Amino acid sequence: MRIEISHSTHYRYDAPVAQSVQHLRLTPPSDTGQSVLDWHVETPGIEKALSYTDAFGNVVHLITQGRIGDTMTITASGVVETRDNHGVIGHLPEGMPARVYLRQNEMTRPSPAIRKLASIIERPDDVICYHALMNALRDQVAYRTGVTETHMPAAEVLAAGEGVCQDHAHIFISAARHAGVPARYVSGYLLLEEDDDASEAHHAWAEVLIEPLGWVGFDVSNGISPTDHHVRLSVGLDSRSAAPIRGVRWGGMEEALSVEVRVDRAAQQQQQ
Repeated sequence: MRIEISHSTHYRYDAPVAQSVQHLRLTPPSDTGQSVLDWHVETPGIEKALSYTDAFGNVVHLITQGRIGDTMTITASGVVETRDNHGVIGHLPEGMPARVYLRQNEMTRPSPAIRKLASIIERPDDVICYHALMNALRDQVAYRTGVTETHMPAAEVLAAGEGVCQDHAHIFISAARHAGVPARYVSGYLLLEEDDDASEAHHAWAEVLIEPLGWVGFDVSNGISPTDHHVRLSVGLDSRSAAPIRGVRWGGMEEALSVEVRVDRAAQQQQQ
């Protein structure tokens, strides 16, 4: 399937920004589940950006900008061709040792309730266990927007019983790591159908390392493994390390942020 994506992030400041440094993880990879056919990142200073691959394998544009005024927009757009591998990404050529994804941090540190969920993983090599974990998590944490804060710890979300896709991913990752299974956070996009109401176009899910399959994805919010409706953008230990945009600025103390994401079937495909 060919998917067309447009992702724009708009910033408005109460005063001109003297300088900013932005790390943009806004370029999706080509891998076993997708091929990037066309992709562009547009923002002031992108032509002088330093491009590199970070420790997690994400393509990063490092942009240093001088005086940019009181508004700024970052837009990533393009076309990605996806394949339905039932969530199986496999063994990708990566520099990061898998054991790094066993590390718990402030976002994923398990509570007694998460440890209880982790007991569902009786056999680390059995995919059925992870589907059972996903279903149990969905029963305990209802999908509801506006009830959790950005980067809220997994234990707090599970205790509250409500959250969004990034919260589901953090709890799933926490439980898997507690069971001794490498797990990571995936930031990406989701092509929505008309009756989809438990997800957003800019989406998040988890991947765990299940041998001998390799990395396998689990979209807890939708109760499925990723399909050809999903586009992987970046990975990391949690939502912070996989964030599409991270940066610092000097000036412009108050910030208003808005994000617009459109994910559609490519026009050429719609006409066929």
